[in-house]
Amino acid sequence: MDQTAQSDSVFGFIGLGLIGGSIARGIRRRKPDATIMAYMRTRSRLEQAKADGVVDVILDGVGEGFRLCDMIFLCAPVEYNAAYLARLRPFLKPGAIVTDVGSTKTDIHEQVAALGMEDVFIGGHPMAGSEKTGYENSTDHLLENAYYIITPTARSLDADVQRLVAVAETIGSIPIILDYRRHDQITAAISHLPHIVASCLVNLVKDSDGEDGMMKRLAAGGFKDITRIASSSPEMWEQICATNRGNLAAILRQYIGSLTAVAEELEQSDHKALYDLFDTSRAYRNGFSEKARGAIAPDYSFTVDIVDEVGSISTLSVILAAKGISIKNIGINHNREHGEGALRIDFYDRNAMETAWDVLKRYHYELMR
Repeated sequence: MDQTAQSDSVFGFIGLGLIGGSIARGIRRRKPDATIMAYMRTRSRLEQAKADGVVDVILDGVGEGFRLCDMIFLCAPVEYNAAYLARLRPFLKPGAIVTDVGSTKTDIHEQVAALGMEDVFIGGHPMAGSEKTGYENSTDHLLENAYYIITPTARSLDADVQRLVAVAETIGSIPIILDYRRHDQITAAISHLPHIVASCLVNLVKDSDGEDGMMKRLAAGGFKDITRIASSSPEMWEQICATNRGNLAAILRQYIGSLTAVAEELEQSDHKALYDLFDTSRAYRNGFSEKARGAIAPDYSFTVDIVDEVGSISTLSVILAAKGISIKNIGINHNREHGEGALRIDFYDRNAMETAWDVLKRYHYELMR
C-alpha cells in the first residue's frame, strides 16, 4: 500500500485509562465510522467502554486482532509499554504505526531501537491530564487545545509522522514535532521538576507545622495554586521520575543552586537581586500563552466577591444553572491574601468558565481570576 495514501480507520489500544480513553473518545466523536479495538487487564472497563459506544471490539490479549489495526496506541504504564512492543511485533500489518502516550520518551525510544522497530514506531505525549485517573474519568474533549508532542525515530517516514499529526488534530490537539531527547529535557523542567517542588514544599510545611495545624489551616491562595499538582498519583510520578532521572537530576541541581543563591541574597539584604528575581520571573511568566493546555491540568476557576448572607450562594447557582452551566466545585475561600473573592467556583472547561464569567458580570457580580 502507498503509505502516503494510508487511511487510518482501525485503531487499537493497549490500555484504556484517562489518556487512552480520552483519545478513543475523541476519535469516536470526530470519526464515528472508525473501528476501535482495545485490550487491558481490567475487562470491566473495556465492557463499559463498549457499552458507551467508544470501543467496538474487546480484545482478549496481544494477538491476531491487532493485525487489522492501522494505528496502535500504547497507553499502559510506561514500564509495561516496552514489553507490549515486543509482543505486538509479529502482529503488525504492513503500514501500521505503533505509538505511545508516555510522559518520558528516551526509554521507549531506546527499547524501540533495540527491537529494530524504528520504522514502525513514533513516540507521542499528549500534554494534558487530570487529578483523576481511569477510563471512567476520560472525556472526548480532554485533549482539545492541548499540545500533543510527536517524537519520530531516525527511520520514521514523513508520511507516517503526518498520519499521527492528523489524528492529533482530529481530536482537537495541537501537534508539535520534537526530537525525543529534547522532549525529555523540556518536560524535566516544566513538568517533572514542578511536581517534585510542589511535593517538597507540601512536606516542608507539614514538617514545620505546629501541633495546632495552623499552617495547614491558613494555607490557601498562592500556596494552594503552586502545590495543587502534589495531589497527583505517587505511583505514576515515581515512574516518570525514574524514566527521566538524568535530565531531572540535572535541572533539580540547577534549581537547588538558584535557591541557594536566593538564600544568600536574603542573608545579605541584597534588595536589587531580590527585585530582579521577581521582576524577571514576572515578565517571563506574563508571556505564557493562556490558550494552550500543558502537562499540568488546567485550572478553570475564578472567585466571586459575595456577601455572606442566606441565599447568596443558591441565587448564584440558580443563575448559572438557568444558563445550562455546570459547576465542578464551589467553596468558601477563607484566605484571600491576594485579593480573591470570598467564593471560588471551579468549572469543567474553559468555555463554561468564560460563559459563567460573562453571565455573572451582567448581574453585576465582582469577579476575580
